[in-house]
Amino acid sequence: MTKSGITICVVDDDPSVCKALSRLIKSSGFSVKTYGSAQEFLDDDHSMGSDLLVLDVRMPGMNGLKLQNHLAASGHKIPIVFITAYENGMTKTKATAAGAVAFFQKPFDEKDLLGAIYKGLNLT
Repeated sequence: MTKSGITICVVDDDPSVCKALSRLIKSSGFSVKTYGSAQEFLDDDHSMGSDLLVLDVRMPGMNGLKLQNHLAASGHKIPIVFITAYENGMTKTKATAAGAVAFFQKPFDEKDLLGAIYKGLNLT
């Protein structure tokens, strides 16, 4: 699979984060879709064809951990890289125990995030 054939979805309730991550990920040659909530992601019929999620933990409505659990329970094995402004050890432990590729606290290093994306896509 070429990088141009890979779609990464960013789910974050902060539009400025979605915009910045979209630019960063596109600059690495990937296709990007952004969503302002977990429900918006789930409501998009094409979202389940995503190759990887960059997912915020704290969002109104369904939070990132609940979306991760929902996807797993539904049989969707999409690699997830979590980002959050409110890290605590328990949240990180839950996310990684459930299979998250990586967990970053905002602000994070762009190279580290891209490295985690490549790892999640098995492109390293």
